[in-house]
Amino acid sequence: MRRAPVQRRSAERVERILDAAARLLDESGYEGLSTRRVAAVTGLPIGSVYRYFRDKRELADALAARNLAAFVRRVRGRGITHWEPLVEAVVDEYLEMKRTVPGFAVVDFGANAEVAEALAEVLAVQAGLVCDSGVLLVAVEAADALLRAHHDEPHLIAETKMMLRAYLALRLDQAAPVRPETDGDEREHG
Repeated sequence: MRRAPVQRRSAERVERILDAAARLLDESGYEGLSTRRVAAVTGLPIGSVYRYFRDKRELADALAARNLAAFVRRVRGRGITHWEPLVEAVVDEYLEMKRTVPGFAVVDFGANAEVAEALAEVLAVQAGLVCDSGVLLVAVEAADALLRAHHDEPHLIAETKMMLRAYLALRLDQAAPVRPETDGDEREHG
């Protein structure tokens, strides 16, 4: 984004712009997205769109960032504290967003490395494990390829989940638990 909104009214305007961009993505794909069309759909002057977004690429990037933030909130909202059901939740939330979130089928999260980093944080917070983001990048890349091609085939979705659980079981056994903050009064015993 060119400029981050400061005031609530500006933030609401940016959300309107992104909502319109998402609808346009559903209607006509990335090729049909333009700042002019977004301005027309929202009824805002084109200058209001350009104030925040230079072009359709910035619109798509901001939409991907918003989608990733919503995805993380949704996964965290499930309150899962073990990594295995967390894998299920991640896949299920991705598929649910693909079905229900406007524009998501065209622009989901952006770079898989960012998704892996976000999931590493979720894993640390929810399941108390520190995992190398490279391990999660492999899992995200594999799941992304499979789910993009087979998001509507229940058997292959189940196989994707099984593959993720098997791979992560091997790798997460080596993950370190998150160490709680200490007040400095720890003493070694033994």
